[in-house]
Amino acid sequence: MHLDALRLTPDRDIPGPLLTELTALYASHREYHALSGDFPDPDDIRPEQVAAALADELAEPHVEALLARSRGRLVGIAVTLARHPDPADPDPWIGLLMVDAAAQGQGYGRRIAERVEERLRTAGHTAVRLAVLDANPKGLAFWTALGYEVIGHRPDRQLGRPCTVLRKPLTPPPPQTAAPAGGRS
Repeated sequence: MHLDALRLTPDRDIPGPLLTELTALYASHREYHALSGDFPDPDDIRPEQVAAALADELAEPHVEALLARSRGRLVGIAVTLARHPDPADPDPWIGLLMVDAAAQGQGYGRRIAERVEERLRTAGHTAVRLAVLDANPKGLAFWTALGYEVIGHRPDRQLGRPCTVLRKPLTPPPPQTAAPAGGRS
């Protein structure tokens, strides 16, 4: 699986074929969108709505959308915030992690989360946060299984929905041992 940053066109648009893939990915999560209210009709998610939602995300400074591909197929997306808008919050955030519903249960969500954590660790961060809608117990179970701990409850900044805030320390990788000096053995 590869995790790469979303590349926009020079006009800051999502390329058409990619937008089609992203729309299918978002549309595969009818149940989530019904509880989140992110789209007016979770049974009819349109490309222009997905483009607008991602444009709103990417308009914020320090936001990155990461696309997960396996064997050339889009299997997920993660949106990260290197800095939260609240200056008192020192940690980066995972704003979204979505895996194609047809690919769930195959470990993609865990692998995407691990790769996001590694990117943040490499950038020098020591922890990461995220929020899960209180009405999404499956999401909460997923993140706590990955080692995230509940640190509070508050409404989300976008729509004021009740959320559980989680945090995970990003422990540094173990030091690599140097190869022994000298010639061949």
